[in-house]
Amino acid sequence: MLLLSAFLVGIVAGLRSMLAPAIVSWFAREGLLKIGDTYLALMSYAITAVGFSLLAICELIVDKLPKTPSRKQPLSFTIRILTGSLVGATVGATGNKIILGSVCGAIGAVVGTLGGAAARARLAVVFGRDYRAALLEDIVGIGIALFAILKIA
Repeated sequence: MLLLSAFLVGIVAGLRSMLAPAIVSWFAREGLLKIGDTYLALMSYAITAVGFSLLAICELIVDKLPKTPSRKQPLSFTIRILTGSLVGATVGATGNKIILGSVCGAIGAVVGTLGGAAARARLAVVFGRDYRAALLEDIVGIGIALFAILKIA
């Protein structure tokens, strides 16, 4: 279940690159993710949780703007893989599986990036507006992250 949770939070990083680390960091901060004295303990710092939360809020706003570039562009895609790896490693640390968690998170980020882009494009056509599809994607991302972390917390 631990590696599935790492994969799922990776998917969320693929959907919203800063949302996943913000949620994971708050769970670590509250002690619901037992990451111990690993180097990932930085995810439990207040400054980390607040910082990622501010970045996530900015991302949620900017994502709705018409000029926002595609998540599949190289820099954006790379950031999503890196944050997916980070949150996967953090989840993996709860079971002493940092490397496997990191790999699962990175793979999840690739799936979330590509699958999320395809799903959002289809939903935008169905809804007649990208904005509604983006809001639904936000809600789904939050739901997946909460589900994944609460399954192991």
